[in-house]
Amino acid sequence: SKYKSGKVAGQRQRASNKRASTQDEEDEEESYGNGASDESNQAQLIDDREYDSVASSAMHVTKHILNAQNVVIIQPYIKWGPRKSVTKPELLLQEAEALVRSLPRWNTALSLKVPVETLEKRQLFGSGKLEELKAIIRAQQEAGAMLSCVFISKGTLTYTQKQTLEQEFRLPVMDRYSVVVQILRLHAVSMEAKLQVALAELPYIWSQVKGQEAGSKGPLGGSRVFLSDSQRQMLQLRERKLRHELAAIRSHRELLRNRRRQKNFPVVAVVGYTNAGKTSLIKALTQEQSLQPRDQLFATLDVTAHAGLLPCKLQVLYMDTVGFMSDIPTGLIECFVATLEDAMLADVIVHVQDMAHEAHAEQCAHVERTLGSLMRSGGDRTLTPDRIINVGNKIDLVPDPNAILQKDVSVDDDDARLHLISSQTLHGVHELLLEVERRVLRVTGRQRLTMRVSMGGPELAWLYKNAAVTETAADPANAERLLVNLVISEGKLQQFRHLFIEGRKT
Repeated sequence: SKYKSGKVAGQRQRASNKRASTQDEEDEEESYGNGASDESNQAQLIDDREYDSVASSAMHVTKHILNAQNVVIIQPYIKWGPRKSVTKPELLLQEAEALVRSLPRWNTALSLKVPVETLEKRQLFGSGKLEELKAIIRAQQEAGAMLSCVFISKGTLTYTQKQTLEQEFRLPVMDRYSVVVQILRLHAVSMEAKLQVALAELPYIWSQVKGQEAGSKGPLGGSRVFLSDSQRQMLQLRERKLRHELAAIRSHRELLRNRRRQKNFPVVAVVGYTNAGKTSLIKALTQEQSLQPRDQLFATLDVTAHAGLLPCKLQVLYMDTVGFMSDIPTGLIECFVATLEDAMLADVIVHVQDMAHEAHAEQCAHVERTLGSLMRSGGDRTLTPDRIINVGNKIDLVPDPNAILQKDVSVDDDDARLHLISSQTLHGVHELLLEVERRVLRVTGRQRLTMRVSMGGPELAWLYKNAAVTETAADPANAERLLVNLVISEGKLQQFRHLFIEGRKT
């Protein structure tokens, strides 16, 4: 057999590739649900009444998430100085309102932006501003508003801040951590996601307990967190069990990655800010009709693998991942490291960005910082530019796409270029597929070749099994041979040489 470089073309083997794609995807998704060491033990961890009582007291989280809530949102922001927020307070408030909308039957009764000098004050707000806020809330209540709680849109409130504000407002007070946990509880479907959310709650509860112990002379009233010795032991045991179960899942993920490596599947992780359109993009790339994207924050908690074919007929796996969000404590993100490992270890990373969002630049920078931090802490791979494809989604909602294109023209590096697409209209999706193909072939060391093999011989059968065959045609120079266009990895090419070329010489 002889081989030479050539151009890939043609549309053959579509049906067989599609069948293989579907079966491999089903295998992947089934395996992601089979990492449990003991499902009954895991279910008991999730459904624990004693723990629920403690969590409700510390975080105001409840299993009755679907109960109607009328929420007062207060968005504090530092107006001046070195710690001034980069994002406009109006956009911060919009994101807080979107968090509330993500919970069914939760409504925003009132939303306010409040400038502060610092976020570290004991009562967060100055005395004059606090009295003003109390008067606003009281006026709402006197007008007949049934207010349920106050959502202070800050990553985490200290124990003293939370207790002081609850005493002053005479309403339960929640921060971003506790509201996001409510959303994660609602959207957690698989046992793995439920375990991750359960572990994410514990650092917050411990911080409230320690804050109470350190500030025993603090304000009276509010939802104080008193723990008996048995409850402390329960929390410690719960944390050990959760970490054990998630470690087992992490090991299972490593087995899945090894299996993918054995099958020689390139992996493309799709990451981005929450609600940037990651699932919609995967649906557009794979044409998988069963995918149902939702216009919600943190709609995806479980990593899912979706098989797709590149234009060169090479099968890849697209990994859908949990979304990022700013002002979320690192401890909350770290609980999803097992999920994000699939992104960190992927061959190529597609960073989806919502071009229609006013805070697009800030969201993009946050994802890059968080992903880079997770990769450095993992110590596995570096976030090199050739592994990242920047995608500007929702271009159909942008009033002037040409303005974005003009900015992007100044980018000399093709790898850094922003690919503008719409997952809804499919504008730019084919061009993006070609770019994914280019990166995958380069990063994984695959190459396009044309081989001349015997018609119906073992070489052809081997190539169909171990490479992406894109076209076969009769060899005009020899009627008993075929010209086979394909994409193959260096390792498989060496195997082919050993089996069918070097083996014949000996």
